Amino acid sequence: MKQAIPYLVFDGKAKEALAFYKEIFDGEITDMQTFGQADFPTPPEADDRVMHARFKKGNLLLMTSDGFPGQEVIAGNNISLTLEFDSEQEIQNIYHKLSENGSVLMELQDTFWGAKYAKMKDQFGITWDLNHQKA
Repeated sequence: MKQAIPYLVFDGKAKEALAFYKEIFDGEITDMQTFGQADFPTPPEADDRVMHARFKKGNLLLMTSDGFPGQEVIAGNNISLTLEFDSEQEIQNIYHKLSENGSVLMELQDTFWGAKYAKMKDQFGITWDLNHQKA
């Protein structure tokens, strides 16, 4: 496993939050994609919302997005931990272990961004994004 990265979810304010973090931490937004740029159908009201962005300053790395329209964003449920894996075997092992007593929010699957990905909630209520970027 490479690292654990905080993933922050906003209710339509991800761009505003990223601009704020850029200013106060003097970092950079290294990647940003909106729902409208994604390779799957989304309602027009989601087009300008951030689907995924990365902010970096030295060793600080944050991932962010806006919630999908209709998805309630409440303080406390708007952060998860993203685990970046080195191998497909490693992500499959962790996926199976977390799903034993937890719940699967998104099945482990190949994605349009070239990764194997799953979203889980463990038995303690912590949300995990599992990601293995394929070469």
